[in-house]
Amino acid sequence: MDFFNTHISPKAIELATQVLKSGWISEGKMVKEFEIQLNKRLGLANPVALNSGTSALHLALVLAGVGPGDEVIIPAQTFVATGLVVLMQRANPVFADIDPTTGNISVASIKEKITDRTKAIIPVHWGGYPCDLDEINELATQHNLIVIEDAAHALGATYKGKPVGSISRFSAFSFQAIKHLTTGDGGALACMDAVDSKNAFVRRWFGIDRTNSKPSILGERIYDITELGFKYHMNDLAAVVGLGNIENFSEWLSRRREIAVLYRKEFANVAGLQLMNWKKDRESASWLFTILVENREDFIRKLSEREISASVVHLRIDQNSVFGGIKNLPNQKWFNERQVSIPVHESLRDCDIELIVKSIKEGW
Repeated sequence: MDFFNTHISPKAIELATQVLKSGWISEGKMVKEFEIQLNKRLGLANPVALNSGTSALHLALVLAGVGPGDEVIIPAQTFVATGLVVLMQRANPVFADIDPTTGNISVASIKEKITDRTKAIIPVHWGGYPCDLDEINELATQHNLIVIEDAAHALGATYKGKPVGSISRFSAFSFQAIKHLTTGDGGALACMDAVDSKNAFVRRWFGIDRTNSKPSILGERIYDITELGFKYHMNDLAAVVGLGNIENFSEWLSRRREIAVLYRKEFANVAGLQLMNWKKDRESASWLFTILVENREDFIRKLSEREISASVVHLRIDQNSVFGGIKNLPNQKWFNERQVSIPVHESLRDCDIELIVKSIKEGW
């Protein structure tokens, strides 16, 4: 059975067909409607729809004023995009260690990494499980730092009753093909400050303020670019795929959480397997169900024999030469050697889940 599932609803297909027939497929009213629904249905603060989660992270760094020589603290347990966007700003990614029971960045390690050159912190919600956001934001306030949540895995997650995307100054989301809400490819940047959101709208399209630029008889609107901008906007075709899918999102999310709870019950006492830590004050988006296992390659081979996919999804990114090579992160090292994820998506049938549970409980 597949590890990921790309879920496209019939409504998304219907809306996409309408947009294609209309001839208007660039950014238009459907992008705005998608942003409205991201706020209304999922609680994202002042969301700005973009063409990828990577664009969302990069744009947040730009708006935060991160530049050459600045330091940005990030975990190594993430996808390379989290680090590459820092390099795009000619800044330096500084790797903090993680909590090995969650895969999330360690607050204690962040404290140790802060210097007078630190400008921002990018906590990554591994697998959709929220980081310790109160502690991270308190630390950021003490040192005048900006928090940019990498929430690529965490759409629908909550922290102390608040949706992820309504807590820190910036939160970057991904709607890539394998995410639990997809637009084909796309992303969004949630901004707690409306001024940040307004600036993001302008800079997502070359720095041109299309809302306030004046029309001209010559055809091109009259504008004056004052700051560097990018081609990061979402188009209407992607937006309506998101609009069609968002209608069923809460149902799909509930199914993922139901499967995750069942796994936690069934695997509580399996030899050679350790469950991740869950706190009652937060709720995961359950994009991944990560476990820590001994003899990981044997575990993956055993499941493969039953046609069950398992994957590490992402290994530590500091192993890439572009980041200067592997850092001394003891918890990350321990986690990196044991972590693996099993299928948890909403298209799994009860019989699929039974097979996964049975296969793992038999041992490997």
